[in-house]
Amino acid sequence: MQVKKKPTRTCMACNEKKEKQELLRVVRTVEGNVEADLTGKKNGRGAYICKSEDCLNKVIKSKKLERILEKEISPEIYESIRGVIIGK
Repeated sequence: MQVKKKPTRTCMACNEKKEKQELLRVVRTVEGNVEADLTGKKNGRGAYICKSEDCLNKVIKSKKLERILEKEISPEIYESIRGVIIGK
């Protein structure tokens, strides 16, 4: 019996490889909206970040998410992502 390999992704802030379930996917949808993707299956361009405020702060400061998703991101979107990370 073959063991199924779990998918890994890299956090865009700290560059650590982790299992896909341990990371939060942020997606730019086909319509151009940027949002947290809790299912990991939404259509659009995605990027992964650790579920920690430290990594989110690094991404905000470096504007790395904006470069990866090729879209300007408002502070409100970052706050909604922060809410998902801290569990609000």
